[in-house]
This record gives sequence, C-alpha cells and structure tokens, in this order.
Amino acid sequence: MDSFNLTKLRSYIPENLPQLPKLTRLPSWHTSMNPDEEIENDAETRNSAVAATTTPYTDDPAPTTDQGLSLEAPLPISSGPKSNLDLINECDNFPYYQTNPKLFFAHIQTYYALYIADYPDTELGYILPSVAAVFKGLPDWEVDDTNRSLTLITGNTEGERSKIVANTTAALRATGHFKVLAGWRDELYPVHGPNRDLLFSIERSASALFGVVTYGCHMTAFTRSKKQHSKGKGKSAALDNSSDVERTDSDEEQEELRIWVPRRSATKQTYPSLLDNTVAGGIATGETPLESMVREAGEEASLSEELVRKGVKAVGTVTYFHIRDQRAGGETRLLQPECQYVYDLELDEGVVPKPSDDEVEGFELMSIGDVKEALRNGDFKPNCAMVLLDFFVRHGLLTAADEGYIEMVARLHRRLEFPTI
Repeated sequence: MDSFNLTKLRSYIPENLPQLPKLTRLPSWHTSMNPDEEIENDAETRNSAVAATTTPYTDDPAPTTDQGLSLEAPLPISSGPKSNLDLINECDNFPYYQTNPKLFFAHIQTYYALYIADYPDTELGYILPSVAAVFKGLPDWEVDDTNRSLTLITGNTEGERSKIVANTTAALRATGHFKVLAGWRDELYPVHGPNRDLLFSIERSASALFGVVTYGCHMTAFTRSKKQHSKGKGKSAALDNSSDVERTDSDEEQEELRIWVPRRSATKQTYPSLLDNTVAGGIATGETPLESMVREAGEEASLSEELVRKGVKAVGTVTYFHIRDQRAGGETRLLQPECQYVYDLELDEGVVPKPSDDEVEGFELMSIGDVKEALRNGDFKPNCAMVLLDFFVRHGLLTAADEGYIEMVARLHRRLEFPTI
C-alpha cells in the first residue's frame, strides 16, 4: 500500500471545529495491572513487536515475537472438522490473561489505547500502531507514543465529540487509505463511558479502526414438530437417543427442533456466502436492542412487527473479543470487542422467512443435526456460531457430556476490557 498522505488528509478536515487545551498528562497505560515484571520491563521485546505492527498492511506472513505474539493476520481454523471450542476460538480470539499472561500483555503493550479528554483514565478501545500513526499532527487528536495512547482532546459534549469523529472518519474515507471504510454504511454506533454515558457516535464501518465495543442483536427462529420415538435397538433408536432432539414428558414422543438458517449474499463485503443466524444486525445509536431486532426482522426476513413483538424472547447476551481476519473485509488484525443481544423466536411451521433485501440469498429450515454438521464444517459466520452454541446450551442440545462444556459456556460470555452499556 502507498504511504499515507497526511497533508491530503488535513485538507479534508474542516477548520472550524471546537478546540480545547491539550492534555498535559496521560495515564500510564496498563502498567498497574501487569504483575509480570519481565514483560513490563522488556522494552526490547515490546519495541520489536511495535516495529513489526507499524509496517503497512500486507497479506504476507509476519514474524512472531519471543513472547508469542503473532503479528500475522489470524486465519480460520482449517484442519479437520471444527470442535465447539475451535468455533469459539475463531471468534473470541483475543488472548486471555488467565490462560497466557505473556501473550496477553504482548498484545496490549503493542496496541494504542483510545481515550477522550473528559475520561483520561478510561480506555475505550485498542488501536493498531499503524492506525494510530495516521492521527499524528491532526487537529483534535493527540498521539502519545510513550504511553501508547490516542486521545480525542477536544469536544465537551457528546454532540461535539461525535461531530469531530464524523469529520475525521469522513476524511479518512475520502483519502481511500483504509480499505475497511469502503464498506461505509451511514449508520452510527454508540460508544459509552464508565457510567453508561454516551460519549460519542461513530460510523459503523470505522468502529473496528478504533477498536471500540459494538453492539448487535441476533435472533434464532425455530420450529417444533412431534417425532415418534422408536424403542428398537437399531440405527433409528440410536439417532433418537442423541441430544439433537428435545425430550418430552412422553417416552413415545420427542420434539424435533429445526432452525431457519439464511445464507449471506455472495456480494456482501463481510463474510460473503457464509451461513448466518435467522436475523442479525447492528444496534444504532438511540435504538434499544428490541427495536433493532424488530427492524432487522422485517428488513432481512420479512417477519412482521406484530409477529416478532408477540413471540420474541430475550434470552441474554453473547460477548467476545475478536481479532478480524480477511473474511471480515478490509484490513486484518483490527480489534472488535462485541456484545450481541440474543433472542429466540418460535414460529409455526407455516411461517416462512423470506429475504426482503439483497443481503440474504435465501432461507433453509435445517435440522439440528444439519446445523451441527455445518458448524463443524466452518460454514457459519464466526459470531453466528457463538450464538448457535448458546442456543444449543439453553435448549439442552449441548450438555455436560459434551467435550469442553464448562469452558465453552464460560467463553460465550466474556467480560470485555472496556466500558459497556
């Protein structure tokens, strides 16, 4: 990629933006939580990691540091059928401190932390060094290489900060420097502070550049049908005894669940042609999760507002911290901590979801066995696999008898590094 043209970027940014004095002090970034003195004091290791990550984006493999930080783009797990934990590891792939402290700190000591002036001690996201470097010398932003931080230093209100962020991201888009902004959506995502305050809003496609928490809603629409239970010793009885069918109070009958599964359009910028949850979408600034769910159900599956409001059930959240790979579109290695509000909707067998936009090719009513097989084959979008695993746990289709059950259940509900709603 060509080097970044800072002069060109400045020309896109309006000059009549509110200006405040720059911060004179920034907090030491994450050193207070680092018990590993070897990592904290190993400047040579950290600087070598930083040097590698400040190179232009490339599809070529990058080196690995002694601390184990892979600087190449993450890749989907491709060897053999995928286990449930493989599916989780593909989506929730930011390292855990509890599992590998050295790898965890190698990551966070490479990234820059995002702040705003009014909350100088609250990290709002993690940013690649090569992204933070673009902000050097821009009005309204301060880059501190010593503390590894990017701070929005102007704007007293949510409206002022949102305007500055909008002007900056629009200018970045105009330069064409970041491929991820080619998927500009004209949708605003909220960024919240420690007291659930709305700090600013940001264009959806730019959120991953800033590494801020984003919110979405995912719904699994399913049907139930009665299935006769065979007491025989043959193959059919073995299948009936699997966890793919919900039991009823009768020994003679079982309830078979089937799930409506859409296939994403081959022309989508993100995860083209992969399988998806029945309905899914991002939650815009000012929307509640339920209102977003109702809107998306109509836009993506032609399900009426009355039907959805009457039958939908809020069943919790799924949270993860994702490092984006090439399937997400745009630059790789961008950070995406995310919370999905999860819903279930039981449909009568006569209700058939239908595409109402160009984002979905069609819907298929799949058996639980077929869904599990598609998951093993890696056919689902990574975060949709997480939501389906959560569905299986809640409906008793995955149990303590399944390998890795305890870790799987815990990993579906990660505590995120940043303030949430």
